[in-house]
Amino acid sequence: MDRLVKADVKEVEIVFQRGKKCTTTFRLTNLMHTMPVAVSLTTQNPAFFSFNKPFSIIPPLSSSSYTLLLFQLSNQPPLTTPPDVITVKTTMLPLGKAHHDDLRRLFSKPGPHIFKDATLPISFVGPHVVEHLISSYTQVAEIDLFLNKAISGCTGNLLTGLLKSAVVSGKANLVRTLIDHGGDVNDKDSKGRSLISLAVEAGNFDVVNVLISSGCEIDNSVDHLLHYAAAINRVDLMEILFRAYKSVDINAVDFCGKTPIHIAASYGYTEVIRFCLSVGRNPEVLDINRCTPLHLAAQEGHLDAVECLLEASSYAKYALNKQGKTAFALAVENGHSNLYDLLHLGDALNRAARIDNVNGIKSCLAEGANVNGKDQNGWTPLHWAAFKGRIESVKVLLNHGAQVNLLDDNGYTPLGCAVEAGHVQVALLLIAHGTKANMKSLKIKGVVALNSDCFKDHPSLVQPLCHENEQA
Repeated sequence: MDRLVKADVKEVEIVFQRGKKCTTTFRLTNLMHTMPVAVSLTTQNPAFFSFNKPFSIIPPLSSSSYTLLLFQLSNQPPLTTPPDVITVKTTMLPLGKAHHDDLRRLFSKPGPHIFKDATLPISFVGPHVVEHLISSYTQVAEIDLFLNKAISGCTGNLLTGLLKSAVVSGKANLVRTLIDHGGDVNDKDSKGRSLISLAVEAGNFDVVNVLISSGCEIDNSVDHLLHYAAAINRVDLMEILFRAYKSVDINAVDFCGKTPIHIAASYGYTEVIRFCLSVGRNPEVLDINRCTPLHLAAQEGHLDAVECLLEASSYAKYALNKQGKTAFALAVENGHSNLYDLLHLGDALNRAARIDNVNGIKSCLAEGANVNGKDQNGWTPLHWAAFKGRIESVKVLLNHGAQVNLLDDNGYTPLGCAVEAGHVQVALLLIAHGTKANMKSLKIKGVVALNSDCFKDHPSLVQPLCHENEQA
């Protein structure tokens, strides 16, 4: 005979509840027609489990119920790998009677009279188990080992509630399993937002993918998905949302009138700013306070973001917010002196160089203007002064560290500008300060300019320029 008793289950399930003693019941049936059977029940972890009848006698062809008790109060189920099991041992009892101590002694002595009739795995089920898996487990294999059993004790509403926590946790496989077992992928939070909003806010790319593939729907009036992605500097999320939802709008505003590019600017996220610009976002858009993204970047002192926004719009630096302030004014208010040159002083310095305002140049430089700063065309103050023939301005700029060989966006140096405009004295001064003549500016512009009347009286200038131009 293979066994003496038969269990009514192949696995024993306990509905786990935090902080409570948890029990479950199963039955064993004596398969012998004429002989009583003695039964011994044990677990691998007696520190956690006990039985109402660890030893018992079952009459012939009769059944008996047994209660497994998880007697230790705990906030988490005692999950083990592999799971704990109940071992059912039996022996025939011809006399049909025995005291508890006799049975203990009987089963303590191994031998052919002892049968190992069953090994019943113990599973923990219910929402508290799933919550524990969501909050405490990180290994996919461990989660999968316990999850399918745990959710068997959960209704659809419970699964939907657990789904929200799983989405935030970032465990994509757990999210998929809960959805497959009845969790509502289109459930909303207290603000009416979709689950995908929660996933994007938490930055969980894999979970976002699962929700999209599971048919999660969005409401653009409350699901500001691109704003959430911008706030955590996640261009990858913005890209996948654009592909998945045709209704997603880069120009959408939140409750403060801010677009995703406003959000990115306030945090200084240049990657997101560039992405927004690449898909058609207007860098001069105003929020509810009439602030451009540049206002917000300047207010927070984000140098790279300011540079990025200025590349996209030269007008934005002059825009006034609701309080009548420019981005420069906000930078000054908040002490971000590293932005002064970009937002105002650079313009003022270039203007002073153009009109030969020497005192203005000195004042700008004293306030922190970059003597080698470039405008939207790559011209430095020295380019402007040279082109206009402002020799006094050129001298001041040179004395304050202006670099004579910087190239503009078309590859021209200040010398090239002076040559083209026919300013001999400026050209001589730049050469005296070490400028190089073998530049693109002389190849294209200088050959013509050097033949003009204004240079014919200065052979000392023409000869070296022509010589170096030929070498170039």
